[in-house]
Amino acid sequence: MLERFEMFTNCIYEIQRCWNKIAADGMEYYGLKGSHALYLIAMYRRPEGVTATQLGVLCGRDKADISRAVAVLESKGMLTKQAGSSNLYRAKLVLTEYGRAITESIVKKAVIAEQISGAGLTTAERDTLYRALYKVSKNMQALCETGIPQTAESESPAEPQPAEDGPAKLAAAET
Repeated sequence: MLERFEMFTNCIYEIQRCWNKIAADGMEYYGLKGSHALYLIAMYRRPEGVTATQLGVLCGRDKADISRAVAVLESKGMLTKQAGSSNLYRAKLVLTEYGRAITESIVKKAVIAEQISGAGLTTAERDTLYRALYKVSKNMQALCETGIPQTAESESPAEPQPAEDGPAKLAAAET
């Protein structure tokens, strides 16, 4: 069980680290941060526009992050607020032609990155991977909200056992 937890934790961390680097490198040219790619792609997929609240839900970000991102993207001419509401959270946010053109370039790079990162996986394996990641994500969100339940087993856990390759792995990591 601990081996799976360690592998899961290390893999998720490494995927996040690499995604952040790839996104930051790709967005730097436009004077944007890597996180802006997520917002642009979410809006690109919804040409009718989204509210800031909807964008926050789609991207899993809070109001403050959305407000900062909208301000930056609007100042760079990449999105506009549709007329009808002066309230940021009710107005529809729509990509401008310039924003759509940039996002099309980002989407092409994202597709290539997804293909390369999933090399060696069949379509069925990819589908299973994404369904499983979604379930794990939802379960982790629930754990964050409720906390880890206390049980007799969790109050006095067994002493962790080192993985069979633990010493070799540690020695390799230290070199």
